[in-house]
Amino acid sequence: MADVIEKREVACDEVNAWRLKTPGAEGWTQTARPEDPNKYFMVSADTHANEPPDLWEKRIDAKFRDRLPKTWVDESGVRWRKSEGSDRPDRLVLADLSGQDQVRSRSGAGAKNRLVDHALDGIDAEIIFPNKGLAMWYTPDPEFSQAQCGVYNDWAWEEFGPYSKKLIPVAAIAPADIKGAIVEIQRTAKLGYTAVAFPVKPMFGPPQVGELNYNNPDFDPIWAALQDTDMTLCFHVATGMDPRTTRGIGGAVVNYVWHALAPAIQPMVNLCASGVIERFPQLRFGSVEAGIGFVPWMLETMDEAYKKHHFAVRPKLKKLPSEYYRSNGFSTFGEDEAGLVFAQKFGMMDNFLWANDYPHHEGTWPHSAQAIERNMVDLNNEERAKILGLNAARIFRIDIEAAKKPL
Repeated sequence: MADVIEKREVACDEVNAWRLKTPGAEGWTQTARPEDPNKYFMVSADTHANEPPDLWEKRIDAKFRDRLPKTWVDESGVRWRKSEGSDRPDRLVLADLSGQDQVRSRSGAGAKNRLVDHALDGIDAEIIFPNKGLAMWYTPDPEFSQAQCGVYNDWAWEEFGPYSKKLIPVAAIAPADIKGAIVEIQRTAKLGYTAVAFPVKPMFGPPQVGELNYNNPDFDPIWAALQDTDMTLCFHVATGMDPRTTRGIGGAVVNYVWHALAPAIQPMVNLCASGVIERFPQLRFGSVEAGIGFVPWMLETMDEAYKKHHFAVRPKLKKLPSEYYRSNGFSTFGEDEAGLVFAQKFGMMDNFLWANDYPHHEGTWPHSAQAIERNMVDLNNEERAKILGLNAARIFRIDIEAAKKPL
């Protein structure tokens, strides 16, 4: 565990000055300001660990060690990374960061340090996903992926387990290894985990006709294991297929929007349309970091297809597909003002969870209060309270009073 940071100050440089803009919180009975004695109960429903770079190399079974992702520096000083499931290496640019961007890239190591950082942002509890470990699913070999997940799960519980009232890690699972996945779900539940992360696509790589996917009844034993252990199922973006697909001009934006975020729709439609939630009505599931603006469109489009393509649809469901998301699904977001407008119009305040995505650059840390004020100015107090923390407490089984207490 890293040393405790006694004080934490994060200067805001010019390129991040926009993060400080806010209309204020005049008229709010509660705020997201950390110094407010009547602050909302706040859960960041999506944050990321900062794993040791040699974690898997030190701990994984020796038979897999040579297959782990490789990093190197070329003769020009450029750092590269190559994963087993990628056809080419990727350039790593973190060394070029400076100012507040560099602070983010170096944050998140050590449970106690995270608590200090969260205090800056008014966060009472966090749901922690892998960071470097998102590459655990970058392989077409489910057994290899499962071995990496087991290493991560052991480390994450060692690191965050003693603080799990506030720092809540999510167990990583490789579902295409069905028998291994059930064993790992049951093992991590006994450790104390309350949630699991699956890749958005169980078989790594571009979609293939007829390949194993979450609509397949072969996964029923996994859904049963999740329901029996009361584990929440999360589909985090940028998993299951390589999100770094578009090269060259505009690639950074295209890859983020289309290849990383958009595929998170697929597993939720699979669960809603194939009868999974009908067969396993206690299964909680959701997308993580894909935003919420797409959700009303997804629900309406699922129902449209179910009605208009009735001659081809199977199975015949007791409810419309959208109703299974409304009753069992959730989605997280950071800044999505348009999505919140839809949330009000379509009555979805119970399905959406806010997150600061600490310590990633896409997130709002350490200026979450300003972002919340920009995005949630038109919500009422009850709606903000649900989205900022109460929904997450219900979905991830968080003891609110315990999470509020300082450690």
